[in-house]
Amino acid sequence: MSERLLYGYWRSSAAYRVRIALNLKGLDYEQTSIDLKKGAQGSPGFKMMNPQGLVPLLVDGDKAFNQSMAIVEYLDETYPDPPLLGQTPEERARIRAAAQIIGCDIHPLDNVRVLKYLKTEMGQDQDAIDAWYLHWIREGFRPLEELAERSPGPYLFGDRITLADICLPPQMYNARRFRMDLEAFPALVAADKALMENEAVKAARPEAQPDAET
Repeated sequence: MSERLLYGYWRSSAAYRVRIALNLKGLDYEQTSIDLKKGAQGSPGFKMMNPQGLVPLLVDGDKAFNQSMAIVEYLDETYPDPPLLGQTPEERARIRAAAQIIGCDIHPLDNVRVLKYLKTEMGQDQDAIDAWYLHWIREGFRPLEELAERSPGPYLFGDRITLADICLPPQMYNARRFRMDLEAFPALVAADKALMENEAVKAARPEAQPDAET
């Protein structure tokens, strides 16, 4: 039995990031599904472990961590091979900034809680919700496309997978799920394709998870 347990959901973007990081580090872990569609994240048992009531939650031995970006940085500091951040303060800052375009600018506006609120509390129909969703992805993808165009390698910062790259496949998955036209973002499409050729990244995709719906 692994000493690491990841509480997540197959379609959770944030849990997807953590799965990629765990796989890249070659770390064994087990998964427990928290069904977001059924509201399991709000159950008393789960909220005792994570009062925020969100996934992912990673238990590593006797320690538990929430928030995907914090989890990935914890993993990178605790299990440093391969490194997911740069060697200098400047490199680390640039990688974090790119990751936060997705993690802080796109994702918070497009997560399940927000979409549900738009429907149930704001009375928006599905067309309006879809337009909202895709607008914020495009806003975030524009600067990331420029970054990818300047990259000297297949990934966002060259030939090494970084924290920023870890955030890309989940967001590309969501863009395709909402039938977004990605023609304006060829460099991001190419980076995502390169990432998905990595077996560790490929194994983290939603459809490969034990709780994936068929």
